[in-house]
Amino acid sequence: MLIYEDKLPGNIRVDFVDTVKHYSSQLGINPNWLMAIMNFESAGTFSPSIQNSTTNATGLIQFMPSTAVELGTSVDALKQMSAVQQLEYVYYYYDRYRSKLNSYVDLYLVTFFPRAVGKSEDYVLQTSNLSASTIASSNPVFDLNNDSQIQVKEIRKVMTDKIPAEWKHEFENTGTGGSTGAIVATTVVLITAIAILA
Repeated sequence: MLIYEDKLPGNIRVDFVDTVKHYSSQLGINPNWLMAIMNFESAGTFSPSIQNSTTNATGLIQFMPSTAVELGTSVDALKQMSAVQQLEYVYYYYDRYRSKLNSYVDLYLVTFFPRAVGKSEDYVLQTSNLSASTIASSNPVFDLNNDSQIQVKEIRKVMTDKIPAEWKHEFENTGTGGSTGAIVATTVVLITAIAILA
């Protein structure tokens, strides 16, 4: 079972979850991360047609119109897709950033503001065309201290605080899941032991 799987309509649940797991494996990420982001971005609906009336961002991860065009489609076409069909475009979007998807927060930053990935916790989201205050006023959920700017640490807090306690362990690790770190640690211990015995 994946986080928020119970929110999916019964008629698509199995196909949707299987497809999320497949694409997450291809990207080297934990599928729960992707489910949590789609839940957040679609306001808990997992609707491929949900659209922001101000920006026209659309669908499971709120594709911006320009992003849809970059991916060879349009927001109008995305709205007509089933949720399972739209997952292909979710995959195409994240595949461009595959080397940067090292944690749940990285995956969200790639979704929301890709240039913030790998930046310090104090990094302020802004561009030469978008001021920090414009970004903050459009996304008040992230401006925790109401200073008209959004920092990476504020996004991290909001996104991790939204995860239910019983699922937190799935979001504290990097890569494809909780066992990865244990496997690496075991391998290091074994290699060290072999080197000592040799």
